[in-house]
Amino acid sequence: MVMPMRAFLTIPLLLLVLSLAACGFHLRGQGAFALPFQTLHIQSSNNYTPFIGELKRAIQAAGVQLAASPENAQLTLHIVSEVEGKQILSLSGAGRVREYQLRFSISFRACDQMQQEWLPAGEIVLLRNLSYDDAQVLAKEQEEILLYQNMRSDAVQQMLRRLNRATPPPPKS
Repeated sequence: MVMPMRAFLTIPLLLLVLSLAACGFHLRGQGAFALPFQTLHIQSSNNYTPFIGELKRAIQAAGVQLAASPENAQLTLHIVSEVEGKQILSLSGAGRVREYQLRFSISFRACDQMQQEWLPAGEIVLLRNLSYDDAQVLAKEQEEILLYQNMRSDAVQQMLRRLNRATPPPPKS
């Protein structure tokens, strides 16, 4: 009995899909976080940066209420610094820039109303390489903007994962 070619290719593909589903594999999504607090105040030197806006939306999507002041919040997230940077990574033989390294870093800590740390001081640092070409200045500027947006989104997800692990300090005896 001759097996049709289509069935010959379909069976291994079906087995692969079933084995991936059986092992629990799934694509990484936004992730549902059950944060260990109900109210949060975000304190930053500039509350209107794109990172802060995206972080606030993500925290509200996780079911946490944003408080207007630290007194009304169970936890306060202090964004100590938010820095974007760009440095030359490589030069051509003629001395022109060929590649930049983009850097986005966030320094933070989280504490409750009694200044007890839930998250010790920490930093999220993200780096991306950007190839550069003088003939495509506008395209490379747009690519740089997109890379910074991607780094901010990645930093928000990392911040949510760290907040998810935040725990109140043990009671002093």
